[in-house]
Amino acid sequence: MEQRTAGIDRAAVAALAQERLDWRFKAVPAEAWGLTVREYLATGPTLDQLATPLLTLDAGALDHNLHTMADWCARAGVRLAPHGKTTMAPALWQAQLDAGAFGITLANLSQLRVARAFGVSRVLVANTLLDPGGLAWLAGELDADPDFRVSSWVDSVGAVQQMDRALRAAGAERPLDVLLELGGPGGRTGARDQATALAVARAVDQAPTLRLTGVGGYEAALAHDSTPAGLAAVEAYLAALVELHDALRAAGLFAAADQVLVSAGGSAYFDQVARVLAPLAAAHRDTVVVLRSGAYLAHDDGFYRAISPLIRGAGGRPLRSALHGWARVVSRPERGLALLDGGKRDFPADLGLPEPQVTRAGRPLAGAVTALNDQHAFLRDSDAEIGEVVRLGLSHPCTAFDRWTLIPVLDDTTAEHPRVVDLVRTFF
Repeated sequence: MEQRTAGIDRAAVAALAQERLDWRFKAVPAEAWGLTVREYLATGPTLDQLATPLLTLDAGALDHNLHTMADWCARAGVRLAPHGKTTMAPALWQAQLDAGAFGITLANLSQLRVARAFGVSRVLVANTLLDPGGLAWLAGELDADPDFRVSSWVDSVGAVQQMDRALRAAGAERPLDVLLELGGPGGRTGARDQATALAVARAVDQAPTLRLTGVGGYEAALAHDSTPAGLAAVEAYLAALVELHDALRAAGLFAAADQVLVSAGGSAYFDQVARVLAPLAAAHRDTVVVLRSGAYLAHDDGFYRAISPLIRGAGGRPLRSALHGWARVVSRPERGLALLDGGKRDFPADLGLPEPQVTRAGRPLAGAVTALNDQHAFLRDSDAEIGEVVRLGLSHPCTAFDRWTLIPVLDDTTAEHPRVVDLVRTFF
């Protein structure tokens, strides 16, 4: 069947280059204030002109990761709707869509509004939408744009009833597509068993404002490592998702759908997701298996570096970290301790502390960051000197992008004098 791909308003994305730079953007030096993004880039800025603390992206690594994942999905027989909440950067969404992404995944109404402001035409909302005002706005978007496709999640009869009431009150003309979310014991959201899930599906079938168009969930809520026990938990969950898809199909509860979506897959277990779920698309012409991996684009030097399926033998080239922090040594108050000028306000720390790698001049560094305060990192057992700028490997891109409204993209982080070739605007 036709494999529709989402679009984006290219003019709206291009217009970001006309935004004027000023004090609002902490990555931008004062001498750039008053220039547009395009004008500033035309001056040929380099990394050493930027102040610390700083977050940067590497252009070569971004391109490598973008095409590595697109190629892997094509070979695996699945589609990709990357989780846009990772970056909240329309320019990066456009790159992902241009590389063949099926759509963009988001997590809530505020993120969905950003997507609509930039004309994204296919969105998976990996959450349940219950806010009446937000549902009224969404109904208006659907009724005004026949090319706009959005799917929300549901996991309870109560949620179905509340959504139906809100959409009726809003006078919705088009039904809202929903995916039945399956969870698991100790996990996050999602129906906990097949009987509950079937009851929810039947409630959707009775709600004229909703249309059941698939099943979905998040396997990484049930495992956090690649141990045999973790992989087994993922495998069992995915088998239950297949069972639910088959039960709903047998009951005729997908009858109103022109395309059935089966969606799972973060950036840690997408190999298992593809292996277990892809046969559904082969068996049913109307079924599309959609991964939602988002962290793959920036990757990291921490959690995802250790757990990525492309490191564990899933085939394809390993991903590369495109994400780096930069911080300056501002104090050496005692033996074996250096304080850097970047902290929790600048860099992620929820899935591992920053990793010292080299100085900006390329000198390798020993030592370890042992703690972060709001504005400082504690670097121990390092010979980094006062005034030296340190490159830091980071862990977990999902909590890195949200600290920066404008992120410089470097041509090559390892070059002697990396050039700034782009500025990525985020909307959190």
